[in-house]
Amino acid sequence: MSGPAVGDTAPDFTLPRDGGGTISLSAFKGKAVVVYFYPKDDTSGCTVEALDFTALAAEFDKAGATIIGISPDSAAKHDKFIKKHSLGIALAADEEQAAANAYGVWKEKSMYGKTYMGIERSTFLIDREGKIARIWPKVKVAGHAQEVLEAVRAL
Repeated sequence: MSGPAVGDTAPDFTLPRDGGGTISLSAFKGKAVVVYFYPKDDTSGCTVEALDFTALAAEFDKAGATIIGISPDSAAKHDKFIKKHSLGIALAADEEQAAANAYGVWKEKSMYGKTYMGIERSTFLIDREGKIARIWPKVKVAGHAQEVLEAVRAL
């Protein structure tokens, strides 16, 4: 399934979030939002990515952007991940892969000769009008959060 393109209205979502309750993209209308999809809590690449976004969270806030990380893990697993690594960003639980499918990031992957379905690490920058301003597919973690911050500042 293909996802939205730059200039498209970002697909809305309402998902369970860390700490209880839900988080909806539509709640941030008028504010830039960074939505990043990652495969799994507490794995090496996903931990580095979450720590990098956390380290820059105040800068994102100053630039007028909110960060939302989304994975298929449960909200309870997100709570443990946040506590273990002192994360300072919102994490949404997409256990049914509804948001991942809407954004076109739930894909067939392969590892060690086995194929399976999973998240393709991707980031979407959504502008204040709710349109997709930039997409980073197949993200490489090193330096990514800083690159996204620079894109937010350029909005």
